Amino acid sequence: MDIQKVIEDNLASALGKLGEFTWAYVVLSKNKMSVQFFATNYPEEWVKTYQEQSLHFTDPVVINALNRLTPFLWDEKTETDNKFCSPGIFDKAKNHNVKNGYTFVLHDYKNNMATLSFVIDPERRNEIEDFLFKHRGDINILLTTVHERYLALMMLSENNELHSVNKNLFTDRENEILYWASVGKTYLETGIILGIKTTTVKFHMANIVKKLGVTNARHAVRLGVGLDLVKPVTH
Repeated sequence: MDIQKVIEDNLASALGKLGEFTWAYVVLSKNKMSVQFFATNYPEEWVKTYQEQSLHFTDPVVINALNRLTPFLWDEKTETDNKFCSPGIFDKAKNHNVKNGYTFVLHDYKNNMATLSFVIDPERRNEIEDFLFKHRGDINILLTTVHERYLALMMLSENNELHSVNKNLFTDRENEILYWASVGKTYLETGIILGIKTTTVKFHMANIVKKLGVTNARHAVRLGVGLDLVKPVTH
């Protein structure tokens, strides 16, 4: 499974409905201060420079985001109290038309920080800032949704590595239960169809939720269908 492509396509599709943007989704481990994942349409040369020089360690935008929960604007005047912060990064970024922007922040239960940043074209600054501010609720939800999918995909990838001999993520019974849930059957109805107790159905669904790394059965069904993990049941 190409996680990079799934996330990039998901973001490009969702953001494309809002307008034309230069954006970057980045997942940073707060424990290791290391970049775990990124998807972006930033200029390739700038992305390459940023990676090779590990600029996230001194980037004022990253350092500010570590201490925030709400979206914020940034430009070359952005500063922090951190002594390791390097405003000089903006001098390098200017060469790639990355001068100022707007960043949305999310801190997850795995001690990661996820950001979704937008580069703002100086010639359209007021227009873009007003648009992002007006739609900040929708964009925050998008960031949360995409990040939830990223975590689930990473969990699946880890499970697949641990069970590389077994090509099936779910047991036959788990697949049956996920299938019937995907076509709208309740736990009670599924139990009757399969000839098992409702509590047994719930037990297997709990295992499915755990394997997919999501929070509840509804999310498990949605993700299972979205990733074509549900196999049709013939009986």
